[in-house]
Amino acid sequence: MVLLKKEEQILQSIVVPSENNPNKPEFPPEQPHWPSTPTVRIKVPGFTNVWLKDESKNPTGTHKDRMAWELVVTYRDFLLALKSGKVKGKLPQLSIISSGSAAVAIQTMLKQYGLPNLKVLVDSSLDESVKEVLKKLGCELYEAELSRQALEWKEILALTDNPEGFDITSSEALDPTTRFYDWMSYDVINKNAEYVFVPFGTGNLYENILNVAKKEVNAEKHDPRFRGDVEVLRKCNFIGATTNNPKSKADKLFSPHLPFVHYDEQWIGFYRAAGYCGPESNVYPLQEKFLDQALELAESQGIDCEPSGIAGLALLLQMADRVPKDAKILIVNTGKTKY
Repeated sequence: MVLLKKEEQILQSIVVPSENNPNKPEFPPEQPHWPSTPTVRIKVPGFTNVWLKDESKNPTGTHKDRMAWELVVTYRDFLLALKSGKVKGKLPQLSIISSGSAAVAIQTMLKQYGLPNLKVLVDSSLDESVKEVLKKLGCELYEAELSRQALEWKEILALTDNPEGFDITSSEALDPTTRFYDWMSYDVINKNAEYVFVPFGTGNLYENILNVAKKEVNAEKHDPRFRGDVEVLRKCNFIGATTNNPKSKADKLFSPHLPFVHYDEQWIGFYRAAGYCGPESNVYPLQEKFLDQALELAESQGIDCEPSGIAGLALLLQMADRVPKDAKILIVNTGKTKY
C-alpha cells in the first residue's frame, strides 16, 4: 500500500537511531545524547552524598517528554503497518486522562511531527489556565467528574469521542513499565546509589526503574547501557514517594482512583525477596510538612521543580532517621511543566 505524501513524510521524519546503543541514543529526537539530562550534587542538611537526577531539563520540563517520544515511535509502527498493507484505514487518535504534564508533553511532540491531535480527558475541577494551555496546543479537551469512579478504557474512549482510537492511560500494549523510561532508568541505576527516591503517581517510572534493575541483576549478558555494579544494585533501596492526601500540593501524585497502577505490596515484596533490590524498597506516603521543607531547599539551590516532582527529596527528609548519613543517595526530580 502506498502512503499518502504527508504520511510518508511523517514516517521518514521519525528516526530511531537505536533501541539501546549508548553511542546512538534516540532522545531527545532533535539532538539525541545520553544521558540526556544531568545528575548533579546537591546539599541536604545532615547528609554528605546526595545527588539529583534533573528531568526539568527536558523540552517541556518533565520526564513525560520521554513517554511522548515513545508514542511518536508507536505512530511510526502504525505507519509501517499501513505501508505494508497489513492494516487499512487512517492513523488512530490517542486518548488519555491527564492533569496537564503528560498531555502537554505528548501533544507538543505529536504536533511537532504532524500527527493526530491528542484527546484529553480532564477533571472538571482542573485549573482553567491549564485547560486553556491544552486547547491552545491543539488538544481536544473533554471534562468529567473523575473522582466519582475508576474508568475503564472503553469508558475513556467513549468520553473522549474516540471509538476507533486507543486509550493510552491504561494500555499495557505500550509497555509503559519497561519502555517509556528505559534510558532514564539506566541513568538512575548506573549511579550506584544506595538509596533512590522517586515520585510515585501512576507508578510507571518507579516500576520501569525496578524492572530494569531486575533485568540487570539477572543478566548473563548486560544491556550495553548498563555501567553499574550489580552487587550495589542488589542492595539499592528504591523508595517511591506518594500521597494519600487529596489536598496535597503534590497533586499529580494523588488520585482517588489509580486503576491502572500495577504496583502492589506483593509485587514489591517479591522483588525484595528475590534480591532484585534492597530491603527498604517500597512506596511510602508523604507528610505535607516535609514537602514544604523540600520545596524551600530546592528553591535555595536553584532546582526547577513542582511539588510532585520533588517528592523524593521530601521523603528523604521524612525518613532522615532511617537513612545512613553517609549513604550515596539519588533523588529523581521529575521536573516542572513549562506551561
